[in-house]
Amino acid sequence: MQLFTVDQANRTLPLVRKIVEDVVREHRRWQEAIVELDLVSDGVHAELPDPRVAALERRIQKMARDVDGFQAELEALGIQLKDRRIGLIDFPSELDGHPMLLCWQLGEPTVQFWHDLDSGYAGRQPLSPSLVG
Repeated sequence: MQLFTVDQANRTLPLVRKIVEDVVREHRRWQEAIVELDLVSDGVHAELPDPRVAALERRIQKMARDVDGFQAELEALGIQLKDRRIGLIDFPSELDGHPMLLCWQLGEPTVQFWHDLDSGYAGRQPLSPSLVG
C-alpha cells in the first residue's frame, strides 16, 4: 500500500480534484435519475411496458458504472473514496510509524486534515505545521 506525505498528497490534487468532481457530478445525476425512475415507474401499469423505464434503467446503470470507474482510478492512485456525495477522500499515511489517513474534501484548496483509521470524518483534525512543512 502506498503511503502519502502531505506534500505528495497535495501534488496529486490537480488530477484527484478532476476525478472527484466527476464522481460528485455523476453521483448527483445518478441520484436524480433514480428519483425520476421512481416517478415514472409509479405511473406505469404492469401490463403496459413503458419504454421510458427501460431507457432510464440503462442510463442509471451506465452512470453507476462511470462512478465505479472513477473510484477505480482513485484506488489505482492509492487513494480511498469515502463519500461520493460530497467528494471526500483519504490518503493512507503514517505519523511516527502509526497508520493515519490524510483527509481531503472537494472544495478544500489543499490537504489540511487527518484522522486515525477508526475515527473517520467525524474525527478530522487539522494538520499541525510540522506535518505540512
